[in-house]
Amino acid sequence: MPEGHTLHRLARDRQAQFAGQPIAVTSPQGRFTAADLVDGRVLDDVTAYGKHFFAAFGDRIVHVHLGLFGRFTAGEGQPPVPQGAIRMRWIAATGWSDLRGPTACDVLSPSEVDAILARLGPDPLRRRPDGEPAYARIARSRAPIGGLLMDQAVVAGVGNVYRAEILFRHRVDPYLPGRDLDESRWAPLWSDLVTLMRAGLRSGRIITTRPPDRARAAGRVAGSDAHYVYRRAGQPCRVCATPVAMRVLGGRKLYWCPVCQDG
Repeated sequence: MPEGHTLHRLARDRQAQFAGQPIAVTSPQGRFTAADLVDGRVLDDVTAYGKHFFAAFGDRIVHVHLGLFGRFTAGEGQPPVPQGAIRMRWIAATGWSDLRGPTACDVLSPSEVDAILARLGPDPLRRRPDGEPAYARIARSRAPIGGLLMDQAVVAGVGNVYRAEILFRHRVDPYLPGRDLDESRWAPLWSDLVTLMRAGLRSGRIITTRPPDRARAAGRVAGSDAHYVYRRAGQPCRVCATPVAMRVLGGRKLYWCPVCQDG
């Protein structure tokens, strides 16, 4: 599932390509029945919050959640002949954009958007992000911190990669109950998460390893060097050489080092 930095990049790119223009909005697949509500309207603004994408056409706002299989594509000039299940298509003077396979694609009112945002925790990629509301929820919970970080009501935008990597970087046991995580450990973890996700927004990649922990410290980071524990089950920890562990938590694979994160 795309993590928060991907949605923010998509919003930024659609804003740059389409904002300020009337957009022809259609649903070649036919399942986005509300397309007529925004078809031909001027696109005012495109934003993201966590894993949610919002495109404002006046008081009508297209909301998209990509889920596991959703994806956007875009191009200049005339769009290709529709093929496959295109849920939503935009066409403007500056080009086209297609959406396939999202979990959600609907048109909402401003109050309905507010209701979605009210259910979400702070987004590390928003301006002046504040991690205190997230910690307030974490500190009240007996649930493992590895599950809480994936709860969008706690932190919006964190997915499986950032969850595993940020806990490793701060040597936090993913099964530590949230209420046992001291605020003195949370504050630097949150600050680091903001830094990593902003780097992901800029580059379009999630790179969490520090140069000394990579096989090749200089030059472009190879995919095999990008992460400490994510998808490295059974491989030696980059710090202590203990095999990386994997277990399913909350329906998602959790990766961690049993030695480095013992506490």
